[in-house]
Amino acid sequence: MDLQTTIYLVVGLSFSLYIGIAFWARAGSTSEFYVAGGGVGPRINGMATAADWMSAASFISMAGLISNMGYGGGLFLMGWTGGYVLLALLLAPYLRKFGKFTVPQFIGDRYYSKSASTVAVICLLTASLTYVIGQMTGVGVAFSRFLGVSSETGIYVGMGIVFLYAVLGGMKGITYTQVVQYVVLIFAYTVPAIFISMHLTGNPIPQLGLGSDLVGTDVSLLQKLDSIVVDLGFGQYTTTTAGSTLNMFVYTFSLMIGTAGLPHVIMRFFTVPTVAAARSSAGWALVFIAILYTTAPAVAAMAKYNLISTVNTAVATNGDLYAPEASLEAAKQPDWMNRWEKTGLLKFEDKNGDGRIQYYNDKTKNQAVLDKAAAAGWKGNELSVNADIIVLANPEIALLPNWVIALVAAGGLAAALSTAAGLLLAISSAISHDLVKGVFNPNISEKGELMAGKIAMSLSIIVAGYLGLNPPGFAAGTVALAFGIAASSLFPAIMMGIFSKKMNKEGAIAGMLAGLLITLFYVFAHKGLFFIKGTDYLDLIGGPNSFFGITPEAFGGVGAMINFMVAFVVDKFTKEPPEHIQHLVESVRTPRGSKAVDGAHA
Repeated sequence: MDLQTTIYLVVGLSFSLYIGIAFWARAGSTSEFYVAGGGVGPRINGMATAADWMSAASFISMAGLISNMGYGGGLFLMGWTGGYVLLALLLAPYLRKFGKFTVPQFIGDRYYSKSASTVAVICLLTASLTYVIGQMTGVGVAFSRFLGVSSETGIYVGMGIVFLYAVLGGMKGITYTQVVQYVVLIFAYTVPAIFISMHLTGNPIPQLGLGSDLVGTDVSLLQKLDSIVVDLGFGQYTTTTAGSTLNMFVYTFSLMIGTAGLPHVIMRFFTVPTVAAARSSAGWALVFIAILYTTAPAVAAMAKYNLISTVNTAVATNGDLYAPEASLEAAKQPDWMNRWEKTGLLKFEDKNGDGRIQYYNDKTKNQAVLDKAAAAGWKGNELSVNADIIVLANPEIALLPNWVIALVAAGGLAAALSTAAGLLLAISSAISHDLVKGVFNPNISEKGELMAGKIAMSLSIIVAGYLGLNPPGFAAGTVALAFGIAASSLFPAIMMGIFSKKMNKEGAIAGMLAGLLITLFYVFAHKGLFFIKGTDYLDLIGGPNSFFGITPEAFGGVGAMINFMVAFVVDKFTKEPPEHIQHLVESVRTPRGSKAVDGAHA
């Protein structure tokens, strides 16, 4: 069976399964639509949470980012997994004990204010819509390469699939669909990694293969990779950092608290029956996520090694990356590159007409590298590779069987669609439950609210599709920006709502608005989204990364600190919360069955 037929078969079967589950698990009440009836077991919820969490960013982009950045890309692993520890310890059990459907509902009730709930909805929509752009873009990338259609057509198909299982099933349908999607994506991620690790190092466990010697040598994979990239004029793979140490710290911090503040992830902990189950499901989610996250560094390093070895034939001949005598026949463009060029995510331009692909850092100041390149007839870097193709193209680069390539196609689509569904449910719940029922029509019937939820979901899918088809100028960094927005706006309000019984509505509202607006301004000043002629907003903030060298993707951590400071300052000058709210906060934090300690002997 040829490759294209195999891909159609595997992807078609996975889609049929998702839609079948949606019909089986249709939501018949608002409780089933928002929180799957609140009866999902911790293991099932942990698996669904892992699929909800491991988006196109985790499956498609993360290993690509680590592959490009080297050691510095580790901040994504530390930030995103660290965020789940925060969720498990500081948020999930208390939010489940509070017993609400959505994050804005928690904030509205905790801060005894519809205004606070409305501001939370604005923050939620801003973060979720920013995040969903990346998911729809991932759907387009996967479809365009593997199903032989344009990315636009791919997005339309993806919209249709999500509509069928998200609108019909709500959280109930999404939960069980995400369990299947987790199985698909984790096999799609680990199976190629096992093949490639075995081929390169002889070790079938990728996590161990990363530190093992290459087959037939006494040189480790990482040592060889360091040597190659330095020869190409790049920094050492194992030591290169993402900007300054401060920026790496703030970036990691932003991803951590952004993870803990993302509404579509938090909503998953409202679906379990008890507080203990919420904590347990967070633990299970970490286990399921760790399978992919501990594999990602190996996938990144092996993909980079395979990519350079494939496109630079001198590596495969005599080890000299710039050897002019390398044969043109051996150096011709591989078939996998021809296929990926059609997507626009990989570009090769033979600038010197020698038939070889010359790929290295043309910004290097290493004169020895430049001299070698000149001797090989270099006329400029000839290859451009988008980080998003590293995982998807890896099996093709390594010449793995067709069924493995098809499995990766299904996994990439499962990752993007599962997170898109979770985000869209968070968006529709905020609109139908927190705005329609909570603000505009408190007396709406359950049937009317369920219909409002489905209409909001349908409209959200249309908006998400439009953003995927017409992404704004900052689309490349949308995932990190979404975490920054959640970190700077929602996380502090949730934390203070649980752990500060004196925090009042004025402080929470002021903090959320301050954190959100300062983060958006810093981001948009860098990304050029202010459409006022003659105004350069970078000048207003002192130039690129002017705040202590912090990049816009990392600025959410700064926004969160501003949120906390503004909230506590405003709180000091305004009236404290009512007594019943303070008692509510205490009861949420107090374990059931505990008694006050008075020092007396029993």
